[in-house]
Amino acid sequence: MPTPIRLRDLIRNIRAAKTAAEEREVIQKECAEIRNGFREEDNIFRCRNVAKLLYVHMLGFPAHFGQMEVMKLVVSPRFTDKRIGYLGSMLLLDENREVTMLITNSLKNDLEHSSQYVVSLALCTLGNICSSEMARDLAQDVERIMRNGPAYLKKKATLCACRIIRKEPELIDNFIQLVPSLLNDKHHGVMLAGVAFVTEMCNISDEYTDKFRRSVPALVRMLKNLIMSGFSPEHDVSGVVDPFLQVRIIRLLRILGKNDGSSSELMNDILAQVATNTETSKNVGNAILYETVLTIMGIKSESGLRVLAINILGRFLLSSDKNIRYVALNSLLKTVHTDMNAVQRHRSTILDCLKDPDPSVLRRAVDLCFALINDQNVRGTMRELLIFLENCPSEFKGDVSSNIVISAGRYAPNAQWHIDTILKVLTTGGNHVPDQTIPILIHLISSTASLHSYTVSQLFTAIKTNNLHQPLNQVACWCLGEYGEVLLSGSEYADPVQPEEILKSLNSLCESHLSSAITKSYAVNAIAKLANRLPSHLMPSIKQILARYGTSMNLELQQRSVEFSSLFNNHDDKRPGILERMPLFEKSEEERIYSEANDPAQGEKVVPAVNTAQQSALDDLLGLGDIGQSTPAAQPAPVMNSSNLVDLLGDLGMNTAPPAPQPAPVAASSIPSIEPWCDDTLGMKMDFQKVDNNILAINMTITNSSLAYEVSDFSFLAAVPKQLQINLAQPSSTSVSPGASLTQQMRINNPNKVALKMKCKMSYKLNGSPVGPIDQVIGNFPPSAWE
Repeated sequence: MPTPIRLRDLIRNIRAAKTAAEEREVIQKECAEIRNGFREEDNIFRCRNVAKLLYVHMLGFPAHFGQMEVMKLVVSPRFTDKRIGYLGSMLLLDENREVTMLITNSLKNDLEHSSQYVVSLALCTLGNICSSEMARDLAQDVERIMRNGPAYLKKKATLCACRIIRKEPELIDNFIQLVPSLLNDKHHGVMLAGVAFVTEMCNISDEYTDKFRRSVPALVRMLKNLIMSGFSPEHDVSGVVDPFLQVRIIRLLRILGKNDGSSSELMNDILAQVATNTETSKNVGNAILYETVLTIMGIKSESGLRVLAINILGRFLLSSDKNIRYVALNSLLKTVHTDMNAVQRHRSTILDCLKDPDPSVLRRAVDLCFALINDQNVRGTMRELLIFLENCPSEFKGDVSSNIVISAGRYAPNAQWHIDTILKVLTTGGNHVPDQTIPILIHLISSTASLHSYTVSQLFTAIKTNNLHQPLNQVACWCLGEYGEVLLSGSEYADPVQPEEILKSLNSLCESHLSSAITKSYAVNAIAKLANRLPSHLMPSIKQILARYGTSMNLELQQRSVEFSSLFNNHDDKRPGILERMPLFEKSEEERIYSEANDPAQGEKVVPAVNTAQQSALDDLLGLGDIGQSTPAAQPAPVMNSSNLVDLLGDLGMNTAPPAPQPAPVAASSIPSIEPWCDDTLGMKMDFQKVDNNILAINMTITNSSLAYEVSDFSFLAAVPKQLQINLAQPSSTSVSPGASLTQQMRINNPNKVALKMKCKMSYKLNGSPVGPIDQVIGNFPPSAWE
């Protein structure tokens, strides 16, 4: 048999491949040679073949056929064979494979080997692939090494014990008595492993957290010794003594000090000392400071210490490293609601982050800027945000536009500033402005009679300059139809406008192929209503324009034109009353819920169920209820009732009648929560509350459990059997950052007390890649939810 090539030669051949097909050919040819070697029981070059196979596995090609050869290397007496064998075990095997059982005896023998290096290989492998059965079989050997082994093995055995207790928590009692000796060991590696071991136990059960709170003084003393010790070449990293151990201790202090005032008080001094004495010129120091800040915010610390932590995050914002800026913004966003005044001191620095080119930093900076808006700084902050809206990437425009509208409505100093701000949003945000902002602005304009002349003249000028923005065109059409006569006489804001020019502008919107169906319908409505407001000599022109669209290919536009033409020609005596000015209407339930659900200054809010009888009140008044809505970028998910969901989820025999308006919840009931669904990225939790005898309110929380993936465009739909009626409110957000969550409210009317079942459909984007739709049937509702 020819001598197989060496690993370095294989790597050289793969790198020399110019195409992916050529690379696959090289790998497939080498895998065939490796199989031949395994088949011929080539003991001399088995180690070399397995090493090459592991490299092929790391490139993503199948290598399962080498598992038994790995086992043969593990039992070999040669150290070089064992090293490759154990490495292959960690890469090719896992705890769920049956072949893993074959390695248990080899591990037990090697844990008793006379060479510490062989024992080290066994400990590393056990720590990576340990199953519950292996944990029970080998726990005593690991405990023996932790108790009597040298420091080199003791630290590895302790980390291996972390894996063992994670798989079998009842084995903690075998190891817990060894913790004091681990924490008091002079070897930093053993101390680091000991702190990691205590952290793992605290994460498993709160019982151990309470027990180890007695060790807080010892941990504080250990951290103080690290800070005060002089230069140590063995542990120095960029001028900082053992930053890995410092970070581990600080993280453990955060766990022990959470919700415990006495333990937190013992930590205050040392945390202040770390925060003031740590060098910030190197990334090592920044890592310690960041962990210190998280600990200060996570325990019951003093107010002065919290201000110091926020000031550290403010310094992080000035760093040239975008990763440091990101974690600072993320941390400030979590603390802004509890320490608003301290965060406000860094508002100018946060606003400067809006110029950052990195999109992840931008996203956090935008969220934090909206959270900082209040009555005192609304003018300055909004000015910066409008500048940002003009130049920001298109994927930000929808969220920024809607949040500006919400914040302006909450903190506007006067009506004219409010109108100017939203008009600026419409002209700058363009078609990215969500449709929900249109009725908000219409309500604002109709309720501010003193500014009708100013608003209408500004809108008329805007659509003459640029008529490509659909939300702007729709608001302008509505205002011209209601108050168009104010342009005829002129004002201090604009010169008089000829009535023919108004009709021409509206007609151009109808004729433009860039106008959406809903914009054209707004324009036709406005032209019809102007018959009551413009001079009578323009009546033939108005009739002519309306009649022209009676043959439109757009069915909605055609129907409106025919109906208005019939009104003008056959019922002209009723026209003035039908087309009179719309009275001031109350803000619709949909607008109120949209404002609450998207309020950036509030955390996660409970969104009340939508009153579907009032949901489309504005559209009904405008006669636009049946028009398909345009879909701007990053638009929040629409409010759905069960009649919408029949079409979306398929024929499930649903009741299409919407539920009646529901009363406010009267008292919380003791209905247990459920977690009906989860995957690698998202988890769902449902909390229940009985509103009255027939109505069940459900608060659904969706949590992003990933560490680095951003979830966007989240959509959740639900349907129930025909004996029930369901009503969904909007989610609190359509995007979920790593570790964050969103909420969505729903109410179910169950007059017959039937068992609850729900069919759900979810979809979202994970870092921009679509996921779903995911269909799920939930049938594990607690009986108290419907009884």
